[in-house]
Amino acid sequence: MSSLRQLSDMTNRVVLITGGAGHLGLAMAEALAEAGATIAIIDLDQTSIDQAIAHLTQLYGGKHFGLAMDLADDLAISEVPGWLNQHYGKLDVLIHSASLVGTSGLKGWATSFKEQELTTWKKALDVNMTSVFSLIQHCLPLLERSYSASIINISSIYGVAGQKMSMYSDMNYLTPAAYATSKGGLVQLTKYLATVLPPIRVNCISPGGIERGQDERFQNRYKNMTPLGRMGCEEDFKGVCHFLASDLSKYVTGQNIIVDGGWSL
Repeated sequence: MSSLRQLSDMTNRVVLITGGAGHLGLAMAEALAEAGATIAIIDLDQTSIDQAIAHLTQLYGGKHFGLAMDLADDLAISEVPGWLNQHYGKLDVLIHSASLVGTSGLKGWATSFKEQELTTWKKALDVNMTSVFSLIQHCLPLLERSYSASIINISSIYGVAGQKMSMYSDMNYLTPAAYATSKGGLVQLTKYLATVLPPIRVNCISPGGIERGQDERFQNRYKNMTPLGRMGCEEDFKGVCHFLASDLSKYVTGQNIIVDGGWSL
């Protein structure tokens, strides 16, 4: 019987993380690099990618790489397997952390429903959901060669629950419909793929609100609605990411793990 240390060991595993230079993506990259994995990052900005790679290398060593890419560009996505083959020759874990979020600053985005724009809706679905479908399709031959492949989709509490409108009272802000819709779609895509892709495991993480300098009124309202009495932080997601990426979860698939301090209860 394998020990916990053996099951949690990510040595010789290659992990691709979209949005890996962002707050949550980098936290997950840290967790898996610390466990021994080699990290490949896809994000929009090469400077941010280079900083993330330097950070991981300084902390954990290894040969990590990054690629700047717009995930709304399917032609660019189609080149990812070749890039992975060039650098690693394999892929064991695919994590979809990139997304357009409520603070992305797009026109007709985080505003009242009447003012949300169709072009922005389409772009959000392209990045948040369609790119996930496309990247999995393109990377499938590599994942099928892995002896312990895992796909992790990052959804949101707004992919499983409705808006609590009292949190937004007197604020010129609302989580976009496209964000909630795309994140809900990822939960169902996870269940679908878990049934059609075995032995590849496919699971989902749905984060609650993460504290990043939001309006103090919003933070207080959120905390008052949450049994654990606080918003999340990036560190809260390291453990569940490691669990789903490693052999600790080798008999777990099709699950959506909600990490929200009890907010959605």
